[in-house]
Amino acid sequence: MRKLFGRTSLFALAAAAAAAAFVPLRAAPAADAPPPATTKPAAAIGANWPKPDGKPADMTKPVQVFILMGQSNMVGLGKVTGGEGSLETAVKEKKKYAYLTDDAGTWAERKDVRNVRVMQGRGGSGMQLFNNEWMVVKGTTMGPEYAIGHALGNAIDAPVMVLKSCIGNRSLGWDLLPPGSERYEAEVVDRQGKATKKVFAGYKDKPDAWDADPAKGLATPPPAQWLDKAGKPIDWYAGKQYDDDVANAKKVLAELDKHYPGAKGYEVAGFIFWQGEKDGGNAAHAARYEQNMVRFIKQLRKDFDAPKAKFVLATLGEATKGSDGPGGKILEAQLAVDGAAGKYPEFKGNVATVYSNPLSHGGSGNSHYNKNAETYMDVGEAMGKAMADLLKE
Repeated sequence: MRKLFGRTSLFALAAAAAAAAFVPLRAAPAADAPPPATTKPAAAIGANWPKPDGKPADMTKPVQVFILMGQSNMVGLGKVTGGEGSLETAVKEKKKYAYLTDDAGTWAERKDVRNVRVMQGRGGSGMQLFNNEWMVVKGTTMGPEYAIGHALGNAIDAPVMVLKSCIGNRSLGWDLLPPGSERYEAEVVDRQGKATKKVFAGYKDKPDAWDADPAKGLATPPPAQWLDKAGKPIDWYAGKQYDDDVANAKKVLAELDKHYPGAKGYEVAGFIFWQGEKDGGNAAHAARYEQNMVRFIKQLRKDFDAPKAKFVLATLGEATKGSDGPGGKILEAQLAVDGAAGKYPEFKGNVATVYSNPLSHGGSGNSHYNKNAETYMDVGEAMGKAMADLLKE
């Protein structure tokens, strides 16, 4: 097991605040529901985190890589500047997230954490590189990466890379469907109340669903062609975004020295996932979310040859326990895969779910939480802390 060293003593510095403010969320669940996941009030997580010391990591150790995936809120649409709701206002006026600035009040740069962000270009343009620098606040928008990077940089003495590979408007049930996923049947009810049995795509199938022949069921073949409104073939398939995001992350790691100067090898130590909005718009995808999530976790570990990599996911901020509908199904699935819930014994000590509702400052995933930077920071702190805790297992 990799030994962790607290470069800036995260756990010691936060111990007193955590002991006083910790509110366990794993209360006794209803008999038919999985135990909810654990997180802490935002103020108890990063309030006492230290400012970066400006020193590099121990470069004799391999880079600890944490791959961030999801859709638009993982990409990041929180505003850095622009008054109320911005990161600048939260730090300068509300005196939150003091670890993001140096003693002079400017954005502090961490020399032990690398921030890399890639995205598949549209129209077959290949991988685009958006960030490749030491962790520091920059640009006009942000996701949870700043908080995650500081949490992990504080907890780990080895060099850290936060590697984000994702794009917005992607569903786990279609775009991010992992390899090995099989076709299934589900009933779809249209706006007029008409129910139709459909076959939903397995990995590399297209389109996402097609009418089932009652005599053939799952054996009903998909349409010979899938065309757009202009009559042109659609170049997409179930799992295409999964393939792109994984391939892009691997490209970064294949050229490690370009993305972490002086690196002496790497280890994929963890995956961090924030997603679910698009699946919430499809009842069949929502009902299948838990099964897809389990396969997603296992497949990522296989594809990166990282069987011991930890996995942290966050729920949607607007989703509340006990809610129904597709959103409730997704929340239930996300809580169920938490290793502490007990439903998946193989995930004990290596998968954790952050319940984001108490950390949200309004809005929904589809509204990008009204671009409120505090939501992105507070959820990021919780995910980073959850990952650091798993690394101690």
